Amino acid sequence: MAPSAWAKTLGTDAVFATAFVKRDGSYGAAILSEAGKVLHAIELPARGHDVTFDPLSMRSVVFARQPGTFALVFDHTGRDEPLTIASVSGRHFFGHGVFSTDGALLYATENDFDNAAGVVGVYDARAKFKRVGEFPTYGMGPHELLLLSDGRTIAVANGGIETHPDYGRAELNIATMKPSYVLIDRLTGDLVEKHELPPALHQLSIRHMDTDKSGAVWFGCQYRGPGGDRPLLVGRAERGKDLQLLDMPQDVLSGFRNYIGSVAANPAAGTVAVSSPEGNSLAVIDAASGRIVTTSALAEVSGLAPDGASFMATTGTGQIAQAGGTTRSEPDYVWDNHMLRIDQGV
Repeated sequence: MAPSAWAKTLGTDAVFATAFVKRDGSYGAAILSEAGKVLHAIELPARGHDVTFDPLSMRSVVFARQPGTFALVFDHTGRDEPLTIASVSGRHFFGHGVFSTDGALLYATENDFDNAAGVVGVYDARAKFKRVGEFPTYGMGPHELLLLSDGRTIAVANGGIETHPDYGRAELNIATMKPSYVLIDRLTGDLVEKHELPPALHQLSIRHMDTDKSGAVWFGCQYRGPGGDRPLLVGRAERGKDLQLLDMPQDVLSGFRNYIGSVAANPAAGTVAVSSPEGNSLAVIDAASGRIVTTSALAEVSGLAPDGASFMATTGTGQIAQAGGTTRSEPDYVWDNHMLRIDQGV
């Protein structure tokens, strides 16, 4: 990074991290300014998925897209050289991870593919991210995971879909899939709670999540049943309670085409946003009432992150939509599924 770009990075309230594919076919992860401009980029060996951040060490980790076998640790200001984490034999990453509150450990969802079981891999962030253990996710096909406010409980969205790297991204158990939402004690690996959807919705894969200001977890689903079905796709989870699916106006629900790509909460605004790259649509929800606040049409929209009183969104066509309704594009970039806000004042 040029000194001027570095200064711009440090001088803003926040930056945004996201994976990308360049028009020439190469892969990477970028740091965007609040104005949607690329401040810094790193190369990746293959397609990336999501990014997590440790505010204590100021390091980020971008994970390979399923069934990828790498994660890359990097400094978003560009001062330190990236470090590659390789998945161990018999495992691959599912694209998501989270740091412990003290920054000592990194947790990543992984596939124990020969046993068709989900695990959380544990990595020592203070020892060059050496893998030091794992614990089960008590389900199949884990995707996003969150560390809850107590600093000890990890929430995992088990998508319920069996995959094996010998078959690429083929889904091998659609007729029998069983998605679940689980809470796990990260220190012991013990199951705290497990919630499944009703049997009629066993093909509703729970995939992405975020936490609102009340501590409730909002989740988005991708439906693998008949295309003509229109199941509810967004839900809310609270400790000790059954999962609640959010009723939506039929036109909004139909616009998602049975696919939620990302979920992001804006605690300051009391809202939650969900995106559908399949349906080219974005909806903002009032977290307290569950009411739809706004909807927008945006081609291949997926990445979401809170921005002021609203959200920034990125698309698979290279667009960056900012709070206030303005859009811009970086001609060489196509943005991947997720985006992370990194507050500079941390």
